[in-house]
Amino acid sequence: MTTSSSIPSAPSKALPLTDNVLEALAITKRGVDELLIESEFAQKLARSEQSGVPLRIKLGLDPTAPDLHLGHTVVLNKMRQLQDLGHQVIFLIGDFTSMIGDPSGRNATRPPLTKEQVEQNAMTYFKQASLVLDPAKTEIRYNSEWCDPLGARGMIQLASRYTVARMMERDDFTKRFKNGTPIAVHEFLYPLMQGYDSVALKSDLELGGTDQKFNLLVGRELQKDYGQEPQCILTMPLLEGLDGVEKMSKSKNNYIGITEPGNTMFAKIMSISDEMMWKYFNLLSFRSIADVAALKAAVAAGGNPRDAKVAIAQEIVARFHSQQAAEDALADFVNRSKGGIPDDIPEVALGGAPLGVAQLLKQANLCASTSEAMRMVEQGGVRVDGTVISDKALQLEAGTFVLQVGKRKFARVTLSA
Repeated sequence: MTTSSSIPSAPSKALPLTDNVLEALAITKRGVDELLIESEFAQKLARSEQSGVPLRIKLGLDPTAPDLHLGHTVVLNKMRQLQDLGHQVIFLIGDFTSMIGDPSGRNATRPPLTKEQVEQNAMTYFKQASLVLDPAKTEIRYNSEWCDPLGARGMIQLASRYTVARMMERDDFTKRFKNGTPIAVHEFLYPLMQGYDSVALKSDLELGGTDQKFNLLVGRELQKDYGQEPQCILTMPLLEGLDGVEKMSKSKNNYIGITEPGNTMFAKIMSISDEMMWKYFNLLSFRSIADVAALKAAVAAGGNPRDAKVAIAQEIVARFHSQQAAEDALADFVNRSKGGIPDDIPEVALGGAPLGVAQLLKQANLCASTSEAMRMVEQGGVRVDGTVISDKALQLEAGTFVLQVGKRKFARVTLSA
């Protein structure tokens, strides 16, 4: 590492911002929450254009869970846009920091993962992330490469570069301290280690969600301390889920998984509000800013917002499946809207006829319990062969039926004695 005495001096004269640089800056800023510091990043872009040397763009992700949803892809989409601009993107897997546990936004210590859990999650994580990023142009790194060799001596030296007072500026640490909630000493190491990743990778720009701002700034400060040009930081908003209120989360059941069937993805996207649709365009679409503006203008002039929603739904399904899957999903959605039955419904064989409708729905996995099935019947949400069922005591004889619960759950059930 270089010493603080070798910090690069600021250029005496700012480089001119060409049309290409201004366009790249506009693409970078699209949908972001903050870009710090914008003038510095503009100069990095100008220098990259002049020298032909791509910028090093870092995204660090702790593989704490194996599956991704569209909310996770907001930052990945920005990485892909920067990748398409010709810059070097670094997909950093935090196998070392995962075993510490990121305290960001938490009101309690997060249990660290085992090495085996991290490795298993990381494999699935990158496979799914590669549906967004170009894997052939992505540099994959693990922060254990430089964190493990630090040892106890190196960790103590790194810790000496940041004060407890600075660390307590973190909002979540401050709240926990005031509330008397325990803060383990090892949690202070997390932002330090994430910042040290930026030093090791000599990153020019680091991306993260809005909840990562403190950690990203630590990286910027450590780079200065190690004599490097400080990285700029870019934070992306958190994407609300299908309810339009809470951030997308599996635990809140308002998510759209990127490995879900195309028909399911399409129908879920079509269920979002017209207002939320534009945020999805802003954060998830790869359409040009001009294209999105044209769609918005068409809707404002009296066009049907459904057409714009179909466009974003098809784009996302095509990205994670195929263009044909997107066309099939649209056809399936139109068919369902007309009361039709999808082509790809599950086939279920059951015995015990005659069988009560509630028990039948439970055994066909259309309802989690008989009480839920009863409730759906009361609400008029159950159909047998297209006919709404209102009798909770209905017994079905042997035969084959198409069962429907709500708008999206179907099964073709063959019931025998």
